Amino acid sequence: MDRLKEKVALITGAGSGIGRAAALLMAAQGARVAVADREGQAARETADMIEAAGGGALAVTVDVMDEGSVAAMVGATVEEFGRLDVLCNHVGGTDPRADLDLLRLDMAEFDRAVALNVRSTLLGCRYALPHMIEAGGGSIVNTASVAGLVGDVLQISYGAVKAAVINLTKSIAVQYGPHRVRCNAVAPGAVATPALLDNLPQNVVDDLKRINALPYLGTPEDIGHVMVFLASDESRYLTGQLLVVDGGMTTQSPAAPTRRAMLPPD
Repeated sequence: MDRLKEKVALITGAGSGIGRAAALLMAAQGARVAVADREGQAARETADMIEAAGGGALAVTVDVMDEGSVAAMVGATVEEFGRLDVLCNHVGGTDPRADLDLLRLDMAEFDRAVALNVRSTLLGCRYALPHMIEAGGGSIVNTASVAGLVGDVLQISYGAVKAAVINLTKSIAVQYGPHRVRCNAVAPGAVATPALLDNLPQNVVDDLKRINALPYLGTPEDIGHVMVFLASDESRYLTGQLLVVDGGMTTQSPAAPTRRAMLPPD
Protein backbone atom coordinates (compact mmCIF):
# COMPACT_ATOMS: atom_id res chain seq x y z
CA MET A 1 0.00 0.00 0.00
CA ASP A 2 3.01 2.34 0.16
CA ARG A 3 4.91 1.72 -3.09
CA LEU A 4 4.52 5.44 -3.91
CA LYS A 5 4.54 6.81 -0.37
CA GLU A 6 5.53 10.50 -0.20
CA LYS A 7 5.60 10.80 -4.00
CA VAL A 8 3.62 13.39 -5.95
CA ALA A 9 2.18 12.28 -9.29
CA LEU A 10 0.67 14.39 -12.05
CA ILE A 11 -1.49 12.53 -14.57
CA THR A 12 -3.08 14.08 -17.65
CA GLY A 13 -6.25 12.62 -19.09
CA ALA A 14 -7.11 11.37 -15.61
CA GLY A 15 -10.80 12.20 -15.79
CA SER A 16 -11.73 8.82 -17.25
CA GLY A 17 -10.49 5.51 -18.61
CA ILE A 18 -6.85 4.52 -18.19
CA GLY A 19 -5.87 7.90 -16.74
CA ARG A 20 -8.48 7.63 -14.00
CA ALA A 21 -7.46 4.05 -13.25
CA ALA A 22 -3.81 5.10 -12.94
CA ALA A 23 -4.73 7.99 -10.64
CA LEU A 24 -6.76 5.77 -8.32
CA LEU A 25 -4.10 3.06 -8.23
CA MET A 26 -1.27 5.51 -7.55
CA ALA A 27 -3.26 7.15 -4.77
CA ALA A 28 -3.94 3.72 -3.28
CA GLN A 29 -0.16 3.20 -3.18
CA GLY A 30 0.37 6.38 -1.19
CA ALA A 31 0.94 9.03 -3.86
CA ARG A 32 -0.63 12.45 -3.75
CA VAL A 33 -2.11 12.91 -7.19
CA ALA A 34 -2.77 15.93 -9.38
CA VAL A 35 -5.66 14.84 -11.60
CA ALA A 36 -5.53 16.81 -14.84
CA ASP A 37 -8.11 16.73 -17.60
CA ARG A 38 -9.63 19.03 -20.17
CA GLU A 39 -13.01 18.31 -18.60
CA GLY A 40 -12.77 19.96 -15.20
CA GLN A 41 -15.80 18.14 -13.82
CA ALA A 42 -14.33 14.76 -14.76
CA ALA A 43 -11.06 15.69 -13.07
CA ARG A 44 -12.97 16.74 -9.96
CA GLU A 45 -14.84 13.42 -9.90
CA THR A 46 -11.59 11.44 -9.98
CA ALA A 47 -10.11 13.65 -7.27
CA ASP A 48 -13.23 13.15 -5.16
CA MET A 49 -12.86 9.39 -5.49
CA ILE A 50 -9.27 9.59 -4.28
CA GLU A 51 -10.18 11.83 -1.35
CA ALA A 52 -13.13 9.62 -0.39
CA ALA A 53 -10.66 6.74 -0.05
CA GLY A 54 -8.46 8.83 2.24
CA GLY A 55 -5.92 10.03 -0.31
CA GLY A 56 -4.66 13.45 -1.32
CA ALA A 57 -5.68 14.88 -4.68
CA LEU A 58 -5.83 18.07 -6.70
CA ALA A 59 -8.16 18.55 -9.67
CA VAL A 60 -6.66 20.60 -12.51
CA THR A 61 -8.36 21.70 -15.72
CA VAL A 62 -5.85 21.70 -18.57
CA ASP A 63 -5.66 22.08 -22.32
CA VAL A 64 -2.51 20.14 -23.16
CA MET A 65 -2.33 21.77 -26.59
CA ASP A 66 -1.84 25.17 -24.94
CA GLU A 67 1.66 25.77 -23.57
CA GLY A 68 0.50 28.26 -20.96
CA SER A 69 -2.08 25.80 -19.68
CA VAL A 70 0.51 23.03 -19.38
CA ALA A 71 2.87 25.34 -17.50
CA ALA A 72 0.05 26.37 -15.15
CA MET A 73 -0.85 22.70 -14.56
CA VAL A 74 2.68 21.85 -13.44
CA GLY A 75 2.90 25.04 -11.40
CA ALA A 76 -0.37 24.31 -9.60
CA THR A 77 0.81 20.80 -8.74
CA VAL A 78 4.08 22.00 -7.23
CA GLU A 79 2.37 24.85 -5.41
CA GLU A 80 -0.16 22.44 -3.85
CA PHE A 81 2.17 19.55 -2.97
CA GLY A 82 5.61 21.15 -2.85
CA ARG A 83 7.29 18.83 -5.35
CA LEU A 84 6.79 16.65 -8.42
CA ASP A 85 8.09 13.09 -8.64
CA VAL A 86 5.98 11.41 -11.31
CA LEU A 87 4.51 12.70 -14.58
CA CYS A 88 2.18 10.59 -16.69
CA ASN A 89 1.51 12.14 -20.10
CA HIS A 90 -1.63 10.24 -21.00
CA VAL A 91 -3.65 12.53 -23.28
CA GLY A 92 -3.72 11.53 -26.94
CA GLY A 93 -5.69 10.10 -29.85
CA THR A 94 -7.01 11.14 -33.25
CA ASP A 95 -10.40 11.31 -34.95
CA PRO A 96 -10.69 8.15 -37.10
CA ARG A 97 -13.26 9.90 -39.30
CA ALA A 98 -10.60 12.38 -40.45
CA ASP A 99 -7.42 10.37 -39.80
CA LEU A 100 -7.71 7.98 -42.74
CA ASP A 101 -5.21 6.63 -45.25
CA LEU A 102 -2.58 8.93 -46.70
CA LEU A 103 -4.48 10.16 -49.76
CA ARG A 104 -7.67 10.84 -47.82
CA LEU A 105 -6.07 12.19 -44.65
CA ASP A 106 -7.39 15.54 -43.45
CA MET A 107 -4.17 17.52 -42.99
CA ALA A 108 -5.78 19.65 -40.29
CA GLU A 109 -6.31 16.44 -38.33
CA PHE A 110 -2.64 15.54 -38.81
CA ASP A 111 -1.60 18.90 -37.36
CA ARG A 112 -3.99 18.39 -34.45
CA ALA A 113 -2.60 14.88 -33.89
CA VAL A 114 0.95 16.22 -33.61
CA ALA A 115 -0.15 18.89 -31.13
CA LEU A 116 -2.32 16.57 -29.03
CA ASN A 117 0.04 13.60 -28.86
CA VAL A 118 3.63 14.75 -29.43
CA ARG A 119 3.79 18.43 -28.57
CA SER A 120 1.71 17.95 -25.42
CA THR A 121 4.05 15.18 -24.24
CA LEU A 122 7.09 17.30 -24.99
CA LEU A 123 5.63 20.28 -23.14
CA GLY A 124 4.62 18.22 -20.12
CA CYS A 125 8.16 16.89 -19.84
CA ARG A 126 9.70 20.32 -20.48
CA TYR A 127 7.86 21.92 -17.57
CA ALA A 128 8.09 18.96 -15.19
CA LEU A 129 11.79 18.23 -15.62
CA PRO A 130 13.21 21.23 -13.69
CA HIS A 131 11.17 20.24 -10.64
CA MET A 132 12.26 16.60 -10.88
CA ILE A 133 15.90 17.61 -11.25
CA GLU A 134 15.57 19.89 -8.21
CA ALA A 135 14.06 16.99 -6.24
CA GLY A 136 16.96 14.71 -7.14
CA GLY A 137 15.13 12.58 -9.71
CA GLY A 138 11.77 11.42 -10.93
CA SER A 139 9.85 9.20 -13.30
CA ILE A 140 8.10 10.18 -16.52
CA VAL A 141 5.60 7.76 -18.06
CA ASN A 142 4.42 8.51 -21.59
CA THR A 143 1.49 6.78 -23.23
CA ALA A 144 2.33 5.45 -26.67
CA SER A 145 0.36 2.73 -28.50
CA VAL A 146 0.89 -0.48 -30.44
CA ALA A 147 -0.14 1.72 -33.39
CA GLY A 148 3.34 3.22 -33.19
CA LEU A 149 4.88 -0.20 -33.88
CA VAL A 150 2.90 -1.51 -36.85
CA GLY A 151 1.27 -0.24 -40.03
CA ASP A 152 -2.50 0.03 -40.44
CA VAL A 153 -5.07 0.70 -43.12
CA LEU A 154 -6.27 3.94 -41.51
CA GLN A 155 -5.27 6.44 -38.81
CA ILE A 156 -1.91 7.09 -40.45
CA SER A 157 -1.46 10.13 -38.21
CA TYR A 158 -2.03 8.16 -35.03
CA GLY A 159 0.63 5.60 -35.86
CA ALA A 160 3.10 8.31 -36.80
CA VAL A 161 2.62 10.43 -33.68
CA LYS A 162 2.77 7.46 -31.33
CA ALA A 163 6.02 6.37 -32.97
CA ALA A 164 7.27 9.90 -32.29
CA VAL A 165 6.28 9.59 -28.62
CA ILE A 166 8.33 6.41 -28.38
CA ASN A 167 11.45 8.11 -29.76
CA LEU A 168 10.87 11.22 -27.66
CA THR A 169 10.79 8.96 -24.61
CA LYS A 170 14.16 7.46 -25.48
CA SER A 171 15.77 10.86 -26.04
CA ILE A 172 14.53 12.24 -22.72
CA ALA A 173 15.81 9.12 -20.96
CA VAL A 174 19.27 9.63 -22.43
CA GLN A 175 19.39 13.39 -21.88
CA TYR A 176 18.21 13.43 -18.26
CA GLY A 177 19.32 10.06 -16.92
CA PRO A 178 22.39 11.75 -15.37
CA HIS A 179 19.92 13.76 -13.27
CA ARG A 180 18.25 10.53 -12.08
CA VAL A 181 15.13 11.22 -14.12
CA ARG A 182 13.77 8.09 -15.76
CA CYS A 183 11.52 8.20 -18.81
CA ASN A 184 9.60 5.19 -20.11
CA ALA A 185 6.55 4.60 -22.27
CA VAL A 186 3.61 2.23 -22.20
CA ALA A 187 2.05 0.95 -25.42
CA PRO A 188 -1.47 -0.31 -24.73
CA GLY A 189 -3.23 -2.60 -27.15
CA ALA A 190 -7.02 -2.92 -27.23
CA VAL A 191 -8.35 -1.84 -23.84
CA ALA A 192 -12.00 -2.01 -22.83
CA THR A 193 -12.43 1.67 -22.06
CA PRO A 194 -15.81 3.37 -22.46
CA ALA A 195 -14.43 5.12 -25.54
CA LEU A 196 -13.66 1.78 -27.21
CA LEU A 197 -16.82 -0.06 -26.17
CA ASP A 198 -19.11 2.85 -27.03
CA ASN A 199 -17.64 3.48 -30.47
CA LEU A 200 -16.89 0.05 -31.93
CA PRO A 201 -19.51 -2.47 -33.09
CA GLN A 202 -19.54 -5.81 -31.28
CA ASN A 203 -18.12 -7.72 -34.25
CA VAL A 204 -15.03 -5.47 -34.23
CA VAL A 205 -14.62 -5.97 -30.47
CA ASP A 206 -14.84 -9.73 -31.03
CA ASP A 207 -12.18 -9.49 -33.75
CA LEU A 208 -9.87 -7.63 -31.37
CA LYS A 209 -10.21 -10.46 -28.87
CA ARG A 210 -9.53 -13.00 -31.62
CA ILE A 211 -6.22 -11.43 -32.62
CA ASN A 212 -4.96 -11.26 -29.05
CA ALA A 213 -2.84 -14.10 -27.71
CA LEU A 214 -4.97 -13.84 -24.57
CA PRO A 215 -8.72 -14.39 -25.08
CA TYR A 216 -9.85 -11.08 -23.62
CA LEU A 217 -9.31 -7.35 -23.86
CA GLY A 218 -7.38 -5.42 -21.26
CA THR A 219 -8.97 -3.15 -18.69
CA PRO A 220 -7.88 0.37 -17.73
CA GLU A 221 -6.50 -1.10 -14.51
CA ASP A 222 -4.22 -3.45 -16.48
CA ILE A 223 -2.45 -0.41 -17.91
CA GLY A 224 -2.67 1.51 -14.65
CA HIS A 225 -0.81 -1.21 -12.74
CA VAL A 226 2.07 -0.97 -15.23
CA MET A 227 2.15 2.81 -14.75
CA VAL A 228 2.34 2.31 -10.99
CA PHE A 229 5.33 0.01 -11.48
CA LEU A 230 7.07 2.57 -13.70
CA ALA A 231 6.33 5.35 -11.20
CA SER A 232 7.71 3.34 -8.29
CA ASP A 233 11.29 2.72 -7.19
CA GLU A 234 10.80 -0.92 -8.19
CA SER A 235 11.66 0.20 -11.73
CA ARG A 236 14.64 2.36 -10.68
CA TYR A 237 16.95 0.68 -13.23
CA LEU A 238 14.49 0.90 -16.11
CA THR A 239 14.60 3.88 -18.46
CA GLY A 240 14.20 4.59 -22.15
CA GLN A 241 12.01 1.52 -22.52
CA LEU A 242 8.67 0.77 -24.14
CA LEU A 243 6.47 -1.69 -22.26
CA VAL A 244 3.96 -3.22 -24.67
CA VAL A 245 0.79 -4.14 -22.78
CA ASP A 246 -1.42 -5.61 -25.48
CA GLY A 247 -2.48 -9.12 -24.54
CA GLY A 248 -0.01 -10.46 -27.08
CA MET A 249 -1.65 -8.70 -30.04
CA THR A 250 1.65 -7.68 -31.64
CA THR A 251 3.26 -11.01 -30.73
CA GLN A 252 0.76 -13.30 -32.41
CA SER A 253 1.10 -14.17 -36.08
CA PRO A 254 -1.91 -12.97 -38.12
CA ALA A 255 -2.38 -16.59 -39.19
CA ALA A 256 -2.42 -17.96 -35.64
CA PRO A 257 -6.19 -17.70 -34.99
CA THR A 258 -6.94 -19.68 -38.16
CA ARG A 259 -4.13 -22.20 -37.64
CA ARG A 260 -5.33 -22.84 -34.08
CA ALA A 261 -8.26 -24.72 -35.61
CA MET A 262 -5.76 -27.16 -37.16
CA LEU A 263 -4.70 -28.41 -33.74
CA PRO A 264 -6.09 -31.79 -32.65
CA PRO A 265 -8.76 -31.64 -29.94
CA ASP A 266 -7.55 -31.52 -26.35
